Amino acid sequence: MNQITRTQALELLQKYNEEPFHILHALTVEGVMRYFAKELGYGDSEDFWGLCGLLHDVDFEKYPEEHCLKAPELLAEIGAPEEMVHAICSHGYGITVDVEPRHQMEKVLFAVDELTGLIGAAARMRPSKSVMDMELSSLKKKFKDRKFAAGCSRDVIKEGADRLGWTLDEVLERTILAMRSCEEAVAQELATLTA
Repeated sequence: MNQITRTQALELLQKYNEEPFHILHALTVEGVMRYFAKELGYGDSEDFWGLCGLLHDVDFEKYPEEHCLKAPELLAEIGAPEEMVHAICSHGYGITVDVEPRHQMEKVLFAVDELTGLIGAAARMRPSKSVMDMELSSLKKKFKDRKFAAGCSRDVIKEGADRLGWTLDEVLERTILAMRSCEEAVAQELATLTA
């Protein structure tokens, strides 16, 4: 497998994404994917999981109508391996593409993409503006309120949990922990990248 570097991945991300919000989301999903790689026993693939998280929305800002359809073309610019292209495209399964998430990593990416958005929105409403003091019970209230962060698909999050064989509570709680693990590093890197 030809290995692409994080520097290459970050440069590609920034070439097609300028909005700080999109960069924040990419860095967050990268950190969450790295956490789950270690947590689920795929530590030797942590870099690969992380890069898939970092680049999962590479085409979203400039080509929202072609999300996950344009990605292979953009990823080819850095020689991304086929399994990375497949993983990244699979998170759009049932929405824009018919590339099904099969590998454990693809299932995690499918589940956490929308969920990190929901948790991030909930964190911004807290006095601390952080996930560090977020409890599962308060997140569940936000999850049930369909008007809150309406763009985050609850159906995709539930399907993601089902694909992983986790309960909804499990996927919510584990993703809070995953976001705690990287919140500070993400904030620091975002400040550097958008300075």
